[in-house]
Amino acid sequence: MATRQPCHAPGTLGKRFAVVDPATGEPFEEAPDEQPDALDAAVDRAREAWRGWRADRGARATALLAAADAVEAAGVDLAPLLTREQGKPLAESYAEIARTAARLRCFAELDPGSQLLTDGRPVRSEIRWRPIGPVAAIVPWNFPLQLASAKFAPALAAGNTVVLKPSPFTPLATRLLVSVVSTALPEDVLTIVTGHEPLGACLAAHPGIRHVTFTGSIPTGRAVAQRAAASLGRVTLELGGNDAAILLEDVDVERIADRLFWAAFRNCGQVCMAVKRVYAPARLYSDVVEALAQRAKTAVVGAGLDPGTQLGPVNNAPQLARVERYTAQALAAGARAVAGGHRLERPGYFYAPTILADVPPGSPVVTEEQFGPVLPVLPYRSLDEAVEAANGTGFGLGGSVWGTDLDRAEAVADRLECGTAWINHHAELSLAQPFAGIKESGVGVAGGLWGLYGNLRPFVVHRPEEA
Repeated sequence: MATRQPCHAPGTLGKRFAVVDPATGEPFEEAPDEQPDALDAAVDRAREAWRGWRADRGARATALLAAADAVEAAGVDLAPLLTREQGKPLAESYAEIARTAARLRCFAELDPGSQLLTDGRPVRSEIRWRPIGPVAAIVPWNFPLQLASAKFAPALAAGNTVVLKPSPFTPLATRLLVSVVSTALPEDVLTIVTGHEPLGACLAAHPGIRHVTFTGSIPTGRAVAQRAAASLGRVTLELGGNDAAILLEDVDVERIADRLFWAAFRNCGQVCMAVKRVYAPARLYSDVVEALAQRAKTAVVGAGLDPGTQLGPVNNAPQLARVERYTAQALAAGARAVAGGHRLERPGYFYAPTILADVPPGSPVVTEEQFGPVLPVLPYRSLDEAVEAANGTGFGLGGSVWGTDLDRAEAVADRLECGTAWINHHAELSLAQPFAGIKESGVGVAGGLWGLYGNLRPFVVHRPEEA
């Protein structure tokens, strides 16, 4: 077994930390601030639980289906708590809970099966699939329940146990989710630890963890991979995106404007695969900017628990500062805020939905992932120029092409350097499909059978045809 990397941060027993409501900017609850010295016990319990959990696929499927039912039944408690700590509108919280339950059902029904290989020899070679052991799932704050289930559902279905570590910005609903799901599972099959760093780093480095699955920033993803390398643990990293939307000359601007706007601004723009930059043909540039600006100006911004809210606050103060900084840099370089461009004068972390025009192409708001309610729109003169610009960053998560001629749009989409390309929509995923980024947007695959295989290892049995 690998030597542990040092994680010396002993804590005070019973220590807790405040959880802030982003709609007010004030703490409203506390969560346990667990320290790295508590990880040994959590991982040991997960490994002990793995002995029984891995043995019976049918029992696992039954338990995951029961867990899905329990999640749906708990929606009335989960959704308001999720909105309170994350900020999203209540309807989106309910949608996240529904997706969480659907994912549990999806993976309960998937079976990796086995495969016979023949090569002309009198030997029967069979590939079987085995679970790999305790999995560490490290989850961000933008979709805490959905992304937690995207990690623990395939891991549990494969026969692994999971130690889950949510963001300290959104620990409460995730703790409740684990409590609900665990009512259908044997003890210690799914456990949760909450706290600040270095808790996540130490979990990734723990020698008892065999697979680390992480969603978050590129720098943190690199650090997670380095930590996991100490024990040669498997890693799956989803590291965000800077998705481009290319509008073609034949696009019907008014017809697609609503879809395009919400593909960029859903969850206040805090979506890894949201549209984060738009490339419009020069002839239609003004029309595109105006259509998007009109929607930004009329979108209802407010607390997620208010029934009429369409856009909630940015989740946390550091992220709000990032959005403000990127926007200010663009404006200082000559960009125009056709809508928004400023923080709203009210308590909480609210930022006006912002459409930026005349943005210098090298601005950080274009080249980096702003992850907030800000969208730069850039003109192009030739399609080759637009494709080159779309592909011209280190990101490669998703992209989209918008136009009337679907064959032509698909041909352009095929030129995008990303893991998923959409035509006339964006960021819509089936639970059955693979989800993966290229370049700096990730390592490994999630979703469907590919996500299940990512939590298994092949085991080959060779048997002669005759004794």
